[in-house]
Amino acid sequence: MSVRPWMALMVGVLSLTGGKEVLAQHGGGHANRSRPFICVFDCRDPVDADLTSNDLKRFDRIMAMQATPEQAAAFAKTQKDVQAAANQLKTLRQLLEKSPTAPLPADSASALSQSVDGARAGNRSFLALLSPAQNSGLKDLIAKLAATDADLGKEMTALHQVVESSQTSANLAGLAGNLDQRLTSLQSEQIALAREMSILPSEEQDLTFHFPQVATSAEIAGQQLSVPAAGEAIRRSVAEGHSQFDLRLVVDLSDLQESVTEIFRPLLSEAPRCGQRIEVRDGMLFAQSATGVAVLHLHYERWICPASAGELMAAESEATVEIKLTPSVDPSGDLHLAGEISRVDGNEAVRDALKTEPLGATLAAKVSSLVLSVAKKGADLKATLPPAAREAAAMRKAQFQAGGAGQLRLVLDGQLQFSDEQTKELAAQLKQQLSAPATSTQ
Repeated sequence: MSVRPWMALMVGVLSLTGGKEVLAQHGGGHANRSRPFICVFDCRDPVDADLTSNDLKRFDRIMAMQATPEQAAAFAKTQKDVQAAANQLKTLRQLLEKSPTAPLPADSASALSQSVDGARAGNRSFLALLSPAQNSGLKDLIAKLAATDADLGKEMTALHQVVESSQTSANLAGLAGNLDQRLTSLQSEQIALAREMSILPSEEQDLTFHFPQVATSAEIAGQQLSVPAAGEAIRRSVAEGHSQFDLRLVVDLSDLQESVTEIFRPLLSEAPRCGQRIEVRDGMLFAQSATGVAVLHLHYERWICPASAGELMAAESEATVEIKLTPSVDPSGDLHLAGEISRVDGNEAVRDALKTEPLGATLAAKVSSLVLSVAKKGADLKATLPPAAREAAAMRKAQFQAGGAGQLRLVLDGQLQFSDEQTKELAAQLKQQLSAPATSTQ
């Protein structure tokens, strides 16, 4: 048996991925089958993800402070009132700049007074809608907002006194500047309060759910495989009572890697009486960039059956075949895996057979189909996600990734669209799921 092509490919793979990782992936043999953890986002261990502590405390606070539709509408109105007062004050300050020695017209002062009074009344109406839980949880922001409102009232009283005493515009410039600062502070503090109530986008609304590892099983070519999957959902936006989460699901395919030779050998080898015969001697499976790579060491023979004689072998070669595996997700969310022969090392006969004849395309399709059948077990959202997330999840992208020690992982990215009630339901289900051991789905 000629081993030079196989060794040449091994040297190339080792130079790309590092010898220790490649040797750890080599098929055949199960001497070291320790279960790797799945890493999601900087390798946080999803098995140890403790949703019942920091994440859920923050979630519980967010939901307790969540604004009602009535409160959100009141906030929008008070923002308009504050902006109207600011615009009226701007008009007054422009008038003061034009006529610094003239008394301020009474109608200008009255218009400003009405606008500020409207802004203060709207602010108080907004605060009056807060629930006891919101008043307790947001008491510091509420106190600060109330103090600014009181200071704004004092500035308006001072302005009325100056106007009633018929002082010149020059005496009002300082008061107008103070009023501008108070109105700006009032608006900023209202916005800070609204963020805490999830009325406005804020970094504090970024909520992360960690989905604990769930292992499904697959039996293929007599090999029993475990296919664990875990994931994360990170909230990115909140609007009108609905949240959008970025979803990532990571499927661990290391069991398939370790059994790749035992699976590929019986399912890919072919020995027709006449025609092309291939026998899988060994196999490897690993990630390279965002794609997967299957490497097969084959023995290839071509047999002919002339009418005047028995079977005759026309060609024979050892061959190393590299098959590129590219995952994708269609618009309906179904996972696909395209296989394509990217390299063949062997004599001319085997290169022609695998690159230009149907044999090569058939081999690549079989390999991709076998890998896909296992990957789909872990990518089954009904088996791996909590019930509240299953119907709301939509996967959009798939790629292969190398984990620790080169373990092959399939990473699926997508989105979750949730109402506030669905978000709360998901949190409750995750609490229950994390309080019990992860179950295996057959």
